[in-house]
Amino acid sequence: MPNSLVLKAARLIGAGDISGAEYALVSLVDSEGDHALVEVLEELPPKDLLAVIREFDTSKESVINLLVTPEQFARAVINEKLYADRTHVYLRGMINSVIFRDEDETADFIEAVGALDGGCEALVDYLSDRDEEVMHFQRYDTFNLFVDEESDAIERSEACDGDWKELTWRLKHEHPDMFEQIWPVLKNRMKERLRQEAEEEAERAARAGGAESAAPAAEPKKAPPASSSEESAL
Repeated sequence: MPNSLVLKAARLIGAGDISGAEYALVSLVDSEGDHALVEVLEELPPKDLLAVIREFDTSKESVINLLVTPEQFARAVINEKLYADRTHVYLRGMINSVIFRDEDETADFIEAVGALDGGCEALVDYLSDRDEEVMHFQRYDTFNLFVDEESDAIERSEACDGDWKELTWRLKHEHPDMFEQIWPVLKNRMKERLRQEAEEEAERAARAGGAESAAPAAEPKKAPPASSSEESAL
């Protein structure tokens, strides 16, 4: 049964029917229990498992996201880069829905991701749209960009948002070896992003200036024609 279900799920995923694949896998829980699904997920290729779990987030849960093990999730999540999603929306959604699902398991999920080649890179992608706040936190232990005193460091309870703040806090204070691999890469990406943004702004300003200089000078206003009384006076 497990092998046939794996093949069925793989075929559905290959056909683009992610919902059908998820339904087929989850139906196993009703008939044989949670453990049976966990065993099937172990046989499912990581890229196929990723195709399913990336479709769900904290607003749209799946039993698979609730049962996937740290090791299974880690093997799947490092394949996210294959989708070339520059927004990383799906990556953030599935990470939040899985690693924060149970307070007692969060550390296990983070460690499992960090243990694989490409795991820290996936976390860099996850944090990429919050690069300035993360770099500020790396230095001052606060996400408030207007505060630069170490005495204003925040506690873990203040960062428990089930999102990027909590992950950043945990990485720095509970997984420092991983954080030391992540923040320098994130810093370099941030510098490159700021450089590109500055170049684009300079180009826009140059085009705007060129357009103004190319505009024809306004013609002087002509005097209105003289009235008949003015002509007679002349």
